[in-house]
Amino acid sequence: MTTSSSSAKTQFTYLIQLQPLGFLYGSSGRFLSPENLVGRSGQSFPPSSATFSGLFAATLKNPDTLKNLTVAGPFWAHTDEPQSFYVPTPLNYLVDKQTHKIANQLTYDAQNGWSTVTGKFESGTWCPIKEWPHIRSAKKDPWKFTPHLHPRLENDQRKVAVDADSQQGSLFLENAVEMDPDTSLIYLSNTPIADGWYRFGGEGHMVELTCHTLAPPTQNLLAEPVGSSFAIITPAIWGSNRLSYREPTVEGQPIWDVETILTDRPHPFRYRLGGSGSTKRLSRGRYAVPAGTLYILKQSLSKPWQDWDPGWFPQEAYPFKRWGCGLALPLPLVVSATKTA
Repeated sequence: MTTSSSSAKTQFTYLIQLQPLGFLYGSSGRFLSPENLVGRSGQSFPPSSATFSGLFAATLKNPDTLKNLTVAGPFWAHTDEPQSFYVPTPLNYLVDKQTHKIANQLTYDAQNGWSTVTGKFESGTWCPIKEWPHIRSAKKDPWKFTPHLHPRLENDQRKVAVDADSQQGSLFLENAVEMDPDTSLIYLSNTPIADGWYRFGGEGHMVELTCHTLAPPTQNLLAEPVGSSFAIITPAIWGSNRLSYREPTVEGQPIWDVETILTDRPHPFRYRLGGSGSTKRLSRGRYAVPAGTLYILKQSLSKPWQDWDPGWFPQEAYPFKRWGCGLALPLPLVVSATKTA
């Protein structure tokens, strides 16, 4: 385990680096048929923090350790600079498609709303954590998808299923993912795990895992109160077990006094719950507010994310705060004016 001398400033004291040894499987597409010729349907990469926590569950058998586990991600980094990892770029930062530098920045005025900028900009980018909140550059995904065509097999033998009446079809695409050779996946954790090789990503694929102590500057950043304007760097799941909201609620009533939200389309969120049978149970499907979303509140939040009430998140076996949902960092530069009483 690679460590550095620092006192814990935040709940997340460990940085877990995963270097894929070859391909990883992102997700499988739908079954193919003449009416459904899709190639990247349902893709999901990088693996969510809930998926990553399964690596701990398979390795650490102490129930108390697992009960207190909290993780967050996914992020990525250049392999030789894991502490300088990349997080989703806040949506108010507009990234030039050619230079990948910040071309402009949306600001918010309480009287006139968000500023408007014309042009085409890169979406789905990542910015270095070391530049937060004065972000100057961004990068695209360091991975590419390689679709693999698979036959649907019979249930009781490794033989291609042939059923003319089946509505499911006989072929499906699985999206294998190849990361750039000098990059790694990054997750944060409050619990250490031994260095080594682990199965991760399905189909028996392997990753090389290295556990680092999280750098003090990042610990300090995560321990800062989010204030009245902040961005989330992981998807956020708010609301009850049945309903999804754009902000925390209790019995359908908002907790925050929100001035405005800058966000994008919600993303599906679901994970395996485990189970004793051959078919693992699935959590209830929900919609997550995407990472990069900005919140501006009328009343400042005086607590960092780690001190937020677990009751603000749905609960299914554990509060979703366990998965680092809605991990927030202060972003004070987005407000250009405030409304006076």
